[in-house]
Amino acid sequence: LLTVSGREISRQMMRSPWIRSVSVRKEFPGTLAITIQETEPFALLDMNARLILIDEGGKFLEELKGDAVPFLPIIVSDPYKEKEGFSEALQLVRRLNDKGLTAGMDHIEVIAHKPNEIYISMDEAIIKVGAGGYDEKLERLMHLQEDLRGRNIPVDYIDLRFGDKAIVKPITAKRNKE
Repeated sequence: LLTVSGREISRQMMRSPWIRSVSVRKEFPGTLAITIQETEPFALLDMNARLILIDEGGKFLEELKGDAVPFLPIIVSDPYKEKEGFSEALQLVRRLNDKGLTAGMDHIEVIAHKPNEIYISMDEAIIKVGAGGYDEKLERLMHLQEDLRGRNIPVDYIDLRFGDKAIVKPITAKRNKE
């Protein structure tokens, strides 16, 4: 136990992206106590047709191989080329989770190439969100979805980028037939 370096054990364990923090403590005469806090997957990053698990800060955890079934919100972006859009997408997914909008959805994609053009594909609908003000925009969306469901209006897209209003484009009968 005297020759074991707690700092070296911690450093080696922190190489894994799945470990958030490590605490190593020597308890004499013969116990080494290691406490690990794991990283939780937050979203999937679709980067150039590769699906990568990421944590809440956008750190890459692991690439999904084969015919993986998406089980988390997907962010479509390139964090190297579209840093601002990717950062905004992380904030938006955080807000979607906080408001419970990801629960019960089969498919959620946040497309974030340019911050002002960020949109969400939720199941069949497109929601244009843009950058910032996510709490207010998502509150408007929740009230609007309730109203649209009550009126049984199928929606092509909802645009929340303009102040206190929303633009709703219903699906036309012609498109329904296609």
